[in-house]
Amino acid sequence: MSNNTITATDYNFPGQKNVYKGKVREVYTLNNDLLVMIATDRLSAFDVVMPRGIPYKGQILNQIATKMMKATEDIVPNWLIATPDPNVAVGHKCTPFKVEMVIRGYLSGHAAREYHAGKRLLCGVPMPEGMKENDKFPEPIITPSTKADNGAHDEDISREDILKKDIVSEEDYTQLEVYTKALFQRGTEIASKQGLILVDTKYEFGKTSDGKIVLIDEIHTPDSSRYFYADGYQERQDKGEKQKQLSKEFVRQWLIENGFQGKEGQQIPDMTDEYINSVSERYIELYEQITGETFRRADISNIQARIEKNVLAYLNSES
Repeated sequence: MSNNTITATDYNFPGQKNVYKGKVREVYTLNNDLLVMIATDRLSAFDVVMPRGIPYKGQILNQIATKMMKATEDIVPNWLIATPDPNVAVGHKCTPFKVEMVIRGYLSGHAAREYHAGKRLLCGVPMPEGMKENDKFPEPIITPSTKADNGAHDEDISREDILKKDIVSEEDYTQLEVYTKALFQRGTEIASKQGLILVDTKYEFGKTSDGKIVLIDEIHTPDSSRYFYADGYQERQDKGEKQKQLSKEFVRQWLIENGFQGKEGQQIPDMTDEYINSVSERYIELYEQITGETFRRADISNIQARIEKNVLAYLNSES
């Protein structure tokens, strides 16, 4: 593995209890109920982790998520305490709700595929007749999914089923809906200032040990959200053209064109240095478009050592 991307970690921080390795993030739990979450440069598409990392991707996602957490903490408290390194977030340990709150302002992606297949109900929510792909819904709709364990696909679920199966209590779920709508409204306003449309996104919530609902994981990043460019949106809709979008959809499209959709027996196409660098450049463009700030590349001569040094310095300063 080259030193200029981080695709796996193996740290032993003071008071470390366990490590959870997700598709893209690695989460270290410390015994004072702190989580150290490391955003790696791994790239996942179709629920498959690609063989090579993307330079700066972890930094980009971590920094967008941090910025968006700070821009929404007046709406809903969140898990985040500090970001001691460009790739690292430190926060409170929470018990996650077993649902992802997906909210959609437009008929895109999964919703559009279901609609084209003739369905007019998504997660128990009606979708109006006569819509075409990427049209705006009259009101944003919440289409939750169950959080799958160990890498299986997340599944659509209705509000009714969530309550009936007692996955979340009615009181908590009602609060999650209120938070989800308010966050999406704020995300829409932030995007609009950057000439973007927040099309759809997902939020994850957890409960702290004292029973407070908080926002966890990443928010409003190109990995968890879909953005369109506002300029020319209506014109493209009127002409039936594809929308110009900011998300990792461009990676999925490239994989599909090269015969890969995560199905059994399919080979991941070869990712050349040139292709990897082009993906890195696209992620930097995403960062700058979404935040309105110039991206500052962190020193990646030895990311592993840099992260360890920064996390230890933070933990020492807090102890």
